[in-house]
Amino acid sequence: MEKPDKNYGNLLDRISETYLNGYQKAVMQVNTSMVATYRETGQYIVEFEQGGKVKARYGKALLENLSSDLSHMHGKGFSRSNLNYMRLFYKLYPISAELPQKLSN
Repeated sequence: MEKPDKNYGNLLDRISETYLNGYQKAVMQVNTSMVATYRETGQYIVEFEQGGKVKARYGKALLENLSSDLSHMHGKGFSRSNLNYMRLFYKLYPISAELPQKLSN
């Protein structure tokens, strides 16, 4: 096997650093997108529950039905408790512009 050029280490380091930076950016983009998706899902649930009214008419079966149907359609991630967390997440952050600033602290 041929001995690597003395600049090979620099090349290896640069490629590795570029890869790791790109990977980290991709993970952050996915996380940001998922947070927005969870918040929006919670918004849909809250708006449906409220039916345009200030007080929610909370149907006990709503989250169970959504959990069952969404799990059947998309697989994991839509347990009743996850849907409830999404709902609560929206209630905590009803204005999506607040999210990036609050989550980066």
